Amino acid sequence: MALNALTRRLGASLLAFLFLGAAASMPARAQDKFIVMASTTSTEQSGLFAHLLPAFKQASGIDVRVVAVGTGQALDIARRGDADILFVHDTAAEEKFVAEGYATRREDVMYNDFVLVGPKTDPAGARGNDIVAALKKLASSGQPFVSRGDRSGTHAAELRLWKKAGIDLASARPAGYKECGCGMGPALNIGSSSNAYVLTDRGTWLSFKNRGELEIVVEGDRTLFNQYGVMVVNPARHAHVKAALAQQFADWVVSPAGQTTIADYKINGQQLFFPNAKPR
Repeated sequence: MALNALTRRLGASLLAFLFLGAAASMPARAQDKFIVMASTTSTEQSGLFAHLLPAFKQASGIDVRVVAVGTGQALDIARRGDADILFVHDTAAEEKFVAEGYATRREDVMYNDFVLVGPKTDPAGARGNDIVAALKKLASSGQPFVSRGDRSGTHAAELRLWKKAGIDLASARPAGYKECGCGMGPALNIGSSSNAYVLTDRGTWLSFKNRGELEIVVEGDRTLFNQYGVMVVNPARHAHVKAALAQQFADWVVSPAGQTTIADYKINGQQLFFPNAKPR
């Protein structure tokens, strides 16, 4: 009798334990509606995601967990299947990503522009609206220039601009050229502390507080255009990716609601990003 009673008590305890365990796991499963986004640092450091992602969560119930790195690193993360969606800004690299079959589609989302910032005194004489002429002057002046050097979209744009200026960084870098291998915010911090020139996206610059003696010295050149795109990782490559949830974000961010939310993001009255998704 005692043994039977003990068995019944243990059985009841086990059932209670299993029930409590299942109950405890239910909220976790209910909260498991999230995607991982690999994105460029500029979308996070500019403050855009703090504005954009809560609006998407309210519309869809989906959390977005951001891995903010350079565009090159973001593409690598997605190639490994460690992200569900990409939000980056190197169109040539993005089109290659699609061609390789890692995504089936790439869509324009928004744009802003790059600017060259430097000391207010502009010792290189770079000021104006011609970035190629500015880089030539910068190279011959020996003034310090901080490159991100991190395979980001900004770094890729910078390399293209040096090439346009006829300067081959692989064979002979300008005397003041330094790579930090870092994100946009840290690169600007280094530039501020050393009075160096830096190529930056305008969004991060507008949100950057530690400017020191730096200001915009070159802007308005057409070649400084900076396009952002979105891509869902192809589940044919990585079956575990949350392609359906990720597609909901891709659909929303190019929809009128998403595009309006992007346009509404401003700092001190200045719009940081300009929506330009093509109508579907």
